[in-house]
Amino acid sequence: MIAHRVNLIWMPAQLAVLAKVVDLNGFSAAARSLGVPKAAVSRAIADLEKTLGVRVLKRTTRRLSLTPAGRIVYPHAKRIVEETDTAQSQMARLRSPPARPLRVAADSTYGRVLLTPLVPRFLESFPQVPLEVVMHADGLDESCDVAICTAIREGAGIAERTLGAPPAVLCATPAYLAERGTPLKPEELSRHDLLTPDGDGPELRLLLARGSQRAEVRFSPKLAVDDPAVLHAATAAGLGIGLLPEFLCRQGVATGRLKLVLADWSLPPAAPLRAVYPEILGADPRVQHFVDFIAANIVPALARA
Repeated sequence: MIAHRVNLIWMPAQLAVLAKVVDLNGFSAAARSLGVPKAAVSRAIADLEKTLGVRVLKRTTRRLSLTPAGRIVYPHAKRIVEETDTAQSQMARLRSPPARPLRVAADSTYGRVLLTPLVPRFLESFPQVPLEVVMHADGLDESCDVAICTAIREGAGIAERTLGAPPAVLCATPAYLAERGTPLKPEELSRHDLLTPDGDGPELRLLLARGSQRAEVRFSPKLAVDDPAVLHAATAAGLGIGLLPEFLCRQGVATGRLKLVLADWSLPPAAPLRAVYPEILGADPRVQHFVDFIAANIVPALARA
């Protein structure tokens, strides 16, 4: 029983040897590739066949070929080699980070307003970490090391850190409110043109709270879009009352170009902002420095003024 367990422990290594023998069409070539004696390769194949209880290779003086059982086993052996190569490559990347800038992708709206002022400060604090920043809303992809976005990226090997959920506000231009009237109660919103984030279905509902009071407004938006920048532009153009992240409206409210609506009522926060990166880069000091810096400095910017 103990010997059987030992064989099972070593089986992945034996399968990897099988894949090398088949791919390189020979025991000698496999031994050279693996950096081991030819006898060790022969022993690994023999041990594998003993563990499986079947022959996996046909050996002749001129060629090697897989048996029917070997053809079943080979794809699994090949996968082990590929996974091992990937792991070794990632470990090498972790031990010796590439001599290139840290590639950061940011959601365009959040990036321009929140990340842009932090980039110079980060470079001042960490001059040894050059940056390459791209503004787009596609989230993490093969070309970047860290993504600052609202999109959720599911899958193995992905790590994320929630940076915060911006408070949401209702606002409109003074001209729009002068023409259509300023809502004083939540239920009066249904008589207005509402500009909102994209939702499910033609009719949406908005939940508001003030102390112990709760209100629910059902409405069909004049504009529903998943890009906050488009919502802000439509609101600033006087097309209606916009439901927006507070930080996007902050300057407009301060300068009088926008006015808050139902300011004493609170709304559900906007979609949370996340820092997303490959899990393998979690120990990369460049990623650690960047994510920690952004988390420490972007959170205050998200808080309502």
